[in-house]
Amino acid sequence: MNASSWTTVCPVERLVPERGVPALVDGVQVAVFRLADDRVLAVQQRDPYSGANVLSRGIVGSAGETPTITSPMYKQVWDLVTGGCLDPSGKEPEDLRTFEVSVVDGTVLVRA
Repeated sequence: MNASSWTTVCPVERLVPERGVPALVDGVQVAVFRLADDRVLAVQQRDPYSGANVLSRGIVGSAGETPTITSPMYKQVWDLVTGGCLDPSGKEPEDLRTFEVSVVDGTVLVRA
């Protein structure tokens, strides 16, 4: 793994399961989530519908086996793995950008 292409976010134990945290990765605001099964996923922090950088404050849930994030603004729902919009709440679907995440020696790394 090329260390210069990854941004260190935090120790994984500082991430509360089912809660998000914001991080800055190569100048891009990212929302990082640790799931109940200890997977760590990251998507863009910017809610495409409101334009606000709030997705780390969204509600983590699931649609079947698919982990999801629900926007705290207008309640759209996205797949945390693919970024696909699952419930656009009456608007045209807009997907989220996803980011590659790695946990190395207990440290969360994200690549833009």
